[in-house]
Amino acid sequence: MTVIRQCTSADFEQILVLLEHLWPDKALDPDALRPVYSRGLASDLQHYLCAVENEKVVGFCSLTIKSNLWQAGYLAHIDELVVSKQKRGLGIGSALLAAIIGVAKEAGCSRVELDSAFHRVQAHAFYQRQGFENRAYLFSKSLQ
Repeated sequence: MTVIRQCTSADFEQILVLLEHLWPDKALDPDALRPVYSRGLASDLQHYLCAVENEKVVGFCSLTIKSNLWQAGYLAHIDELVVSKQKRGLGIGSALLAAIIGVAKEAGCSRVELDSAFHRVQAHAFYQRQGFENRAYLFSKSLQ
């Protein structure tokens, strides 16, 4: 049975493995990611949920809440949503998404958004099935 719950600091190592599934071409530095993860856990504006089966983290979702003039209130942004490759197609992603949308609603958000890389065609289809619309382009510029 899969349980959706808030993440803890003890989940970091397992979530790191899931992030490697999400970004297979990116070298992840645990020493750089751990303090970011810890700040997210401590923040009132960030929320981390995980899907757990038999004490193993099989899915992860993160959300950031921000004030937004366009929405004249709070806007939620899903930063990451990933399910273990072995567990995809079993409803875990849908359960995580529903739970994180519940968090956004509870926080008073009027809209939830996310971005997804061009090559993630299956993810795009998943989000559309979940009622998301593709309403904008995302522009990004490195500051390093």
